[in-house]
Amino acid sequence: MKRSSSKSKECTYNAEDGYVRMFLRGRPVTMHIPDQQRGSYSLDQKVALPNKKLKLQWVYGYRGRDCRSNLYLLPTGEIVYFNASVVVLYNTEEQQQRHYLGHNDDVKCLSVHPDMVTIATGQVAGNSKDGKLLAPHVRIWDSVSLNTLHVIGMGVFDRAVTCVSFSKSNGGSFLCAVDDANDHILSVWNWQKEKQLAEVKCSNDSVLGAVFHPMDTNLIVTCGKSHINFWTMEGNTLTKRQGLFEKHEKPKYVLCVAFAENGDAITGDSSGNIYIWAKGGSRISQVVSGAHEGGIFSVCVLKDGTMVSGGGKDRKVVLWDHNYRKKAEMEVGESLGPVRALAEGKPGELFVGTTKNAIIRAAFPDTLTPIVQGHTDELWGLDVHPSMEQFATCSQDRQVHLWDTITHQPLWSKTIEDPGRSAGFHPSGAVLAVGTMTGRWLVLDTDTRDLVSMHTDGNEIISNVKYSPDGNFLAVASHDNFVYIYAVSENGRKYSRVGKCTGHSSFITHLDWSKDSQYLVTNSGDYEILFWEGSSGKHVTNMDTVRNLEWFTSTCTLSFSAFGIWPDGADGTDINAVCRSHEGSLLASADDFGKVHLFSFPCSQPRAPSQEYGGHSSHVTNVAFLHDDSHLISTGGKDTSILQWIVA
Repeated sequence: MKRSSSKSKECTYNAEDGYVRMFLRGRPVTMHIPDQQRGSYSLDQKVALPNKKLKLQWVYGYRGRDCRSNLYLLPTGEIVYFNASVVVLYNTEEQQQRHYLGHNDDVKCLSVHPDMVTIATGQVAGNSKDGKLLAPHVRIWDSVSLNTLHVIGMGVFDRAVTCVSFSKSNGGSFLCAVDDANDHILSVWNWQKEKQLAEVKCSNDSVLGAVFHPMDTNLIVTCGKSHINFWTMEGNTLTKRQGLFEKHEKPKYVLCVAFAENGDAITGDSSGNIYIWAKGGSRISQVVSGAHEGGIFSVCVLKDGTMVSGGGKDRKVVLWDHNYRKKAEMEVGESLGPVRALAEGKPGELFVGTTKNAIIRAAFPDTLTPIVQGHTDELWGLDVHPSMEQFATCSQDRQVHLWDTITHQPLWSKTIEDPGRSAGFHPSGAVLAVGTMTGRWLVLDTDTRDLVSMHTDGNEIISNVKYSPDGNFLAVASHDNFVYIYAVSENGRKYSRVGKCTGHSSFITHLDWSKDSQYLVTNSGDYEILFWEGSSGKHVTNMDTVRNLEWFTSTCTLSFSAFGIWPDGADGTDINAVCRSHEGSLLASADDFGKVHLFSFPCSQPRAPSQEYGGHSSHVTNVAFLHDDSHLISTGGKDTSILQWIVA
């Protein structure tokens, strides 16, 4: 009996039995074709690009957890900061964001030129999908047009650029940078000519700040682990004078440096002391001891010559007069975190960045309004509300947020006991199921955020929680290789276990329900596709039962309607998530290289063409279309960011 088949690289099509077979890491993955497509299907059919595009509309969150001096107000009324590989220009009055998208991996530092238009940002070394290293570098760009003006240091910097600063006194024609090499090389550049003027080994220990003196073009101050250094540039050499602590306590870290109107340098350190270093010297001329309890992460001299300092441990923002006497203080709430960066806003107003990735608009004596919030640890859990402009996220930071896509603020946040991993709305929208890293899963009321129900299945990661379209069942997928099935009653308030899907030999990665709520399909870590009866968890082995089913969602990365997302030679872990639009013509994917892809759906031809969008860094963990397909939400794992894209 002759089998008709055509080959396309690694994919084969068996017309007689009606399946396509592809290979991931040498393992065969067999996908069955619906009957109505069997007659016309061909592996060689050309697929069109999707008829829609994505445009980045909003970046949720801010990178405060491990970066500093990265928040400034521009004359346009926008604050500028970064998250993942995006530099955000956020007009808080008009509730609008613009985005500089020139970087291809995490941005780590930022400096605004004295002209208040030109901006320099430095990034880490990244990885492209062909395994090549993307070199760390500094990009200099125009904050009005968002055009890149210069790229410097390609192939010069090691690992990452961690500090960058424009000179102040010579019209800003110099730029200094510190990289993350073992010796933390300090280099000075004529950025307009893209030419390096000088470089020197700065310190074996971490360098946390590097800034030009505002009145002396040839003087750079660096600070970091147990040091403050004053560097003088003559020609192409940099000479160091160490700051002398003499009889004063030498701190573990000098955390930040700023300059008073008269040219004195002001430092904040890990012991909570503020030291004043007389202009041009390397000695302490004045001390404010115990200015904060614990470290001082930021010092900001205001236009009127007074000063504000921000504390880590005590979370305080303190206002000091010209003689360094305390005038006022306020405390940032614990949920928003320690102070990381301070920027002067309009008269009487401050912007405060925190280590919990929030930005607050502040005014003395006690106004503290969060305007940016985000997650602070690896983020995977995402689901969209079935009928409203809302979505939920949960992360390993133990936070669950319900977000409003119009105001871009959380409607509520809740701290749970375990790190979060997955989320799923009941079809009514009344409750939200949350899966954790520990085998525990819980159900929250979406109005009151009250805990409705809590259960434990196994003791491993709950990678998926999904209600059936009719709302009568919940599938709970675990890294223990099982899917647990619960009957759901009282509009998502009552749960009883009715089945357990047993048959996978690796952890469950994705699952979908059929439109009629009768069947489940699952994918696993060893690239298996299995089918189950929804009400009992019984394994379905007869393909004729399931090949013509319509699926309510398409989130399985291995399926006949989505296998075209896999690039050539893909490792099966390269793509973390897919999602079909509700109207059914688009498929979005989240990959391990910081990219969101948009395909036409169905995506049933090998290596289908896609549009590619950057903004995240490292792995993108999840994607979901809003209920009306107007927007796509994507989440970043390590970068903890949430991006909202317009679909048009």
